Amino acid sequence: MSDQVFTLSQYPEKLAIVRLGPGADVPGWAESSSLFSVTATATETSVICATRSVPAKTPSIRPLTAFMVHGPLDPEMTGVLSTLLAPLAEAEIPVFPMSTFDTDWILVPQAQADRAAEEWRRRGHTVSAAVPAPAPGKGQTSRRTRK
Repeated sequence: MSDQVFTLSQYPEKLAIVRLGPGADVPGWAESSSLFSVTATATETSVICATRSVPAKTPSIRPLTAFMVHGPLDPEMTGVLSTLLAPLAEAEIPVFPMSTFDTDWILVPQAQADRAAEEWRRRGHTVSAAVPAPAPGKGQTSRRTRK
């Protein structure tokens, strides 16, 4: 087992991973949140967004809770995800990990978010509630804040 210890922030928004068709535009209902992502492949377009406006019949995985690993992480660092995902696999908690330029995010079903946080704490990691930054256009410019 790794001796790496991480700090994670748990975000309060309910998120969804939404499946759209290949080449689809991002729909107007896809609202940004603490984590907003679009991934396009030859076979699908996936959007991670707030659940509040996702149409009921749209194929999605929801509700999810996002945990951000505090960074920025060194891109040469190894074992980050294996260190954080192994305890969740042992506890049979499904995960949906993703990486950004600065850090890693782990999404888990909202009903299992508290269990995930407890599994990490039992292994020495710190998990605390995040305070989302205001959305751009609300008197703020878009920027990332790291602790």
